[in-house]
Amino acid sequence: MNVPLWAWAALVAATIIIIVLDLLVISKAGKEMRMRTALLWTAFWLALGVAFGFLVGAIWGSQYAGQYWSGFLLEYSLSMDNVFVFIVLFGFFATPQVARLRVLTVGILLALALRLAAILVGGVLITRASWVLYLFGAFLLWTAWRLIAHADDPADPEHSKVLRFLKRHLPLTGTYEGANYVVRRGGKRMVTTLGLVLIMLAGTDLVFALDSIPAAFGVTTEPFLVFAVNAFALLGLRSLYFVLEGMVERFKYLSYGLAIVLAFVGVKMLVKDVWHPAAWMSLGFIVLVLAGSIGISLWSTRPGRDVRPG
Repeated sequence: MNVPLWAWAALVAATIIIIVLDLLVISKAGKEMRMRTALLWTAFWLALGVAFGFLVGAIWGSQYAGQYWSGFLLEYSLSMDNVFVFIVLFGFFATPQVARLRVLTVGILLALALRLAAILVGGVLITRASWVLYLFGAFLLWTAWRLIAHADDPADPEHSKVLRFLKRHLPLTGTYEGANYVVRRGGKRMVTTLGLVLIMLAGTDLVFALDSIPAAFGVTTEPFLVFAVNAFALLGLRSLYFVLEGMVERFKYLSYGLAIVLAFVGVKMLVKDVWHPAAWMSLGFIVLVLAGSIGISLWSTRPGRDVRPG
């Protein structure tokens, strides 16, 4: 895949423009996004991400379009899992609704930066040492096992080793101080609860970057496509958050679907020298598994599902 410099420049510029649009127009600072607005914008971002695949196909061919769509669906599903963690953290820290949008914005920008760095490092490693793909494959299998092993465990930040470490080593106010992440008390800088939430979100972003980048490289080894799928999967997270808020319990089988897909990608990387499935085959498998896990989740948790006649 020969990607000219102008294509990289156009993709990065489009990403920046969309971020600015999101910050200035879509959701103004300090305002909670209504469900109808969140649904419309989520649908728009999702359609935009899918549409980019047609552009890839028109310029570079259907094979790369299939790779892009496979990566986009996988990364979007991982982003949904990321949003669920955000929701749990906000609930645990009782983050005021007005502050959540601000923290989400910073968290998403940080996630983009972390994933861009990981893509650049991963691309260099793969170029110079192709055996790194085997390590990525093994890591994805371990990640799949971890997802299945802990799929039914409720997320509980209170028992997080990271949180315990931060509480021991950071001067914390223990309160929210408006929109401030750090305040000065008695001549000493202290981290507010909002700042602590941001640090926890940053840690979550790092963990998901470590999971998602190998997964994306398992679908395509083209750094341009890896960056594209991550950018389009992350850009709609703010509106997606308000869609999924309150629906965490309804996606109880998504982790199982993600585990199956990650295991599939991991195996594909480990046997890449003897098995080369077509892009449409990988895309079909990912669509089938993720759609199935989401469909089963929504069906099994539909309203009135557990209602018993008196």
